[in-house]
Amino acid sequence: MGSTSLLNSGCFHCGLPIPEGTIYSAEVLGETRQFCCMGCQAVAEAIVANGLTDFYRFRTDVSTKPEALVPEALRQLQIYDEPELQKSFVQVKAGEEREAALIMEGIVCAACVWLNEHHVKHLPGVLDFRINYSTHRATLRWDNSRVVLSTILKAISDIGYLAHPFDPGRMQALQKKEKSIALRRVAVAGLGMMQVMMIAVAMYVGAYSDMTEGMRGFLRWISLIMTIPVVFYSAGVFFTSAWRDLRRGRFGMDVPVSIAIAVAFSASVWATLYNTGEVYFDSVTMFTFFLLTGRFLEMQARHKAGQVAEELVRLLPATAIRLRDGEQQVVAVNALEINDQVLIKPGEIVPADGIVLEGISSINESLLSGESLPTTKQIGDTLVGGTVNLESPLVMQVQKVGDSTVLAAIIRLLERAQSEKPQLARLAEKVASRFVPLILITAVAVFSSWQMQGSNEAFWIALSVLVITCPCAFSLATPAALTAATGLLTSQGVLTTRGHALETLAQVTHVVFDKTGTLTTGHLVLTATQPLGTLNVEDCLNVAAGLERVSEHPMAQALLVSATNPSAVQNVQAYSGRGLAGQWNHATIRIGTTDFVAELVGLEPPNTHTDSSQSIIWLGQQGMWLAQFSLQDHIRADAQQAVQALHQQGIKVSLLSGDHPHVVTKVAEQLGIKQALGAQLPADKLAYLKQLQEQGEIVVMVGDGVNDAPVLAAAQVSLAMGSGSQLAQASADMVLLSEHLERIPYAITTAKRMQTIIKQNFAWTIGYNLIAIPIAALGWVAPWLAAIGMSMSSLIVVLNALRLKN
Repeated sequence: MGSTSLLNSGCFHCGLPIPEGTIYSAEVLGETRQFCCMGCQAVAEAIVANGLTDFYRFRTDVSTKPEALVPEALRQLQIYDEPELQKSFVQVKAGEEREAALIMEGIVCAACVWLNEHHVKHLPGVLDFRINYSTHRATLRWDNSRVVLSTILKAISDIGYLAHPFDPGRMQALQKKEKSIALRRVAVAGLGMMQVMMIAVAMYVGAYSDMTEGMRGFLRWISLIMTIPVVFYSAGVFFTSAWRDLRRGRFGMDVPVSIAIAVAFSASVWATLYNTGEVYFDSVTMFTFFLLTGRFLEMQARHKAGQVAEELVRLLPATAIRLRDGEQQVVAVNALEINDQVLIKPGEIVPADGIVLEGISSINESLLSGESLPTTKQIGDTLVGGTVNLESPLVMQVQKVGDSTVLAAIIRLLERAQSEKPQLARLAEKVASRFVPLILITAVAVFSSWQMQGSNEAFWIALSVLVITCPCAFSLATPAALTAATGLLTSQGVLTTRGHALETLAQVTHVVFDKTGTLTTGHLVLTATQPLGTLNVEDCLNVAAGLERVSEHPMAQALLVSATNPSAVQNVQAYSGRGLAGQWNHATIRIGTTDFVAELVGLEPPNTHTDSSQSIIWLGQQGMWLAQFSLQDHIRADAQQAVQALHQQGIKVSLLSGDHPHVVTKVAEQLGIKQALGAQLPADKLAYLKQLQEQGEIVVMVGDGVNDAPVLAAAQVSLAMGSGSQLAQASADMVLLSEHLERIPYAITTAKRMQTIIKQNFAWTIGYNLIAIPIAALGWVAPWLAAIGMSMSSLIVVLNALRLKN
């Protein structure tokens, strides 16, 4: 609906009647416009002042009045600048950069998205602002030193919309509303179809009996009346979408759909008014009903994809029991602070990340990791927010809250994957966009051809051609399969964080593993400390622990656990893949690999006897070796089965590690990996990966440490362990939350199944159109049959994708 025509008789902004005596006006689009109140006038002036008048030129619906959108709470927007409140929905990036997930209200069309994005992006200090039209979710990045969140929210409310922190409950309500509207459209179309079909059957029978012309005319008028709600209410969504696409010079899927409905309905109305020709109200209603049913299934799949993240958000409880001064206080989870002690009773959900201070119990982590068996937790063990305590009370010390928790990181990764379009989806959209104008041209050509032959059926044959084509299936083929596969893998503890990951995983030819923390458990145990200088065993451990305090490496954790009183070491610096250096007692000391420490010591390492299956690290200072530490790791229980499964799939496997070559070789022999390289620095791993890629290999890199981040980023598909560093997870396309390596060949199998499903969908869609269009062009298919064929084509694509869940 054009804005000018829409609002000539009412308020130019909201469309409501203008009260008598009211004088609120502003110049918009070169003319003086009238408004019903000061609020609408202010919104319009803000839009004009920001150079965004295209909003009024292209909008398809009226805006909601600003005062109706802005609740009382939002009138005090400064509350959203409170750090305590921001903990739950704002992620602190580097420096003053912040990122928040918002939910938008008042969005009614793509023009609203355009208006909001352009308006907010022009604000000083806003780095990025993107709105997902399908979910009405927005991602906002801003520089907190230049603009505060309340200012941005107020700028959005100034143009008549409402943005507030993402709340899964509100999102659920919006999706419920969308589903309700879709169901009403389907119900109206279905009811209309049934009634019109009954009349159509009577008319078909009457054509071979003695039905009078008067009765036929009466039945036509009844059919027309029953079809009107179907066309103007149920099918209205197609017309709106098609008009929006055409105004931007695009041919979307709804363009031929809308043309078919509009032409068939208009021709039938003409036939009814003048009592001549045929009416096809049955085709119109059937076509609308089947198409809406297909769209409804698609919407369900779309909601389901979004619900994965929302279900994770809902894992956290609203309140927690905080222990303070010997008393139990029930507080909001957002009020918890680091080092708070909380009581978690049996059956309750862990409210934040922390460590167990008291008690032993079993924890169900299935919703986070896909692990069905409970895990025993005791004093010193880590608890993850969102997991469930099953047996006994636990007292936990809070270590992470709000946006820094493991659960929050998982949700962010999942949101990133859902916001990216894979290559196959972009290709399908491209094909669909070119398919539509081709069909329009074909329909015109078919009409002209039959018309030139003098056929009375030219119009209906051309209509069948228009109806029987199915561009919807092109666009549904990939996202439906991707959604099903992503949901299945998430339930098994394999989190997909990038949109392209699954389609590339289906083509993998080579898997490269890191060792420590990947093929092994990463829970290293210190088995021996050999002093080599003037320090005793305890001092060696304390100095080593003082250096390792800044490291996340599993070796560092083993030394920290063994030390009694870590020494104060200053200016600690990490050398990726080699070790750490720092200042202790006015001397430079190093800990790490043999070569790294030998560079500082200046002497050959002493010849000591060590077990080749154990990892060795050295401690030294200039002119003196201080100590040698031996650490033992254990291979994961399912590592061998995972490697065998990959071999059975014809996939090559390599092992790269920074550990000593003897240790790496022994692990590779135990697992049946032929290609294994030790003493690999991050640059060496990267070079090896590049070499594989130059040979045409499609490589999956599996790692967990900070030193794996570069090679993870360079691999075609990167898979980080769930217990690994956050940097590794941020670089990865997928995260193995369950820690079960057997899920890797399972994920590859699922990705290949998905690829097969997508190919089947494309094959079906192409085959269907290649057969159906010529048949329709020859005049062998009635419009109502074409409608069924078109709708069934979309349904088959969706149902085929849902087979992935089995």
